[in-house]
Amino acid sequence: MSVRQALQERRAVRNYLPKEVETEKIETLLECAVLAPNDRLRQPWHFYVIRGEAKERFEAIAKQFLLERFPTKPHLVAESLAVLEKTPLVIVATADIIPGDEASSEDNEYAVCCAIHSMWLAAKELGLGMVWRTRGVGLVRDERLMTFLGSPENQKVVGTLFIGYPEADVPTTARAEAASKTTWL
Repeated sequence: MSVRQALQERRAVRNYLPKEVETEKIETLLECAVLAPNDRLRQPWHFYVIRGEAKERFEAIAKQFLLERFPTKPHLVAESLAVLEKTPLVIVATADIIPGDEASSEDNEYAVCCAIHSMWLAAKELGLGMVWRTRGVGLVRDERLMTFLGSPENQKVVGTLFIGYPEADVPTTARAEAASKTTWL
């Protein structure tokens, strides 16, 4: 598969089969992630693999967060939790924060975004689906997630990745043509 084809076929997969992701495939995803470009070769990422009992604890804090955030929308809470419960693997990706160096810290976040994208393309090749969560059930902006991860110093959560074997094909979504988003100077 060409890189272009992989990019064209990449999808946000939110529904998974009840099948665990093999450790070897998780390791392949992580190996692809660390090949991402990064400023000054700082390799500013850390990945937290969440499955099994740890995933059950993650689900509990997600439920608490969702109930607090959406007290008048029980259907939204139930739907979000159902998706999480059916997701066999969660990986949280963090970026290193460099105290006193805001610009480098921001560059580190961009590098982690590249690492996540590398994982996304590798997931497709491995027969896996993935979605990058930043809001809601992803807990990216909730302090409980940092506590769950062990309160790592000088790290910022960039994304929570839900990964598994796709339950079904995800339809193609319309994209704007590059020409409509490009200015030639």
